Amino acid sequence: MYTSECGVWMDFVQGAMASRGRRGGAPAREDEPRRDERAEQQAPAPPGPVLPPPPPVDYGVFMQGLVQAMQTQAHTQAALQAQLEAQVRLIK
Repeated sequence: MYTSECGVWMDFVQGAMASRGRRGGAPAREDEPRRDERAEQQAPAPPGPVLPPPPPVDYGVFMQGLVQAMQTQAHTQAALQAQLEAQVRLIK
C-alpha cells in the first residue's frame, strides 16, 4: 500500500518539477519528451566493466556478528570504566 502511494506521489512531484522549468508553468506536450526522459536518453555508458550483482546476504550470520560486536563493545567499555575508576582512586 505504502509503495503504491509513494509511486503516485513521486509521479506527481516529477510532473510538477518538469512543468516548473517551463515558462508559464505549462506542462510538456505529449509529443515533447520531458526533461527527465531526455536525461535518460543521454545518459553515458558507465566506465569500465559492469560488475556482477553482490552475493546474497545471510542475515542470521550478519545479526550474530552484530550482537557479538555489541557485546565486545559493552565488555570493553565496562573494563575501561573500571580501569578509570581505579586510577581515580589511586590519585586521591
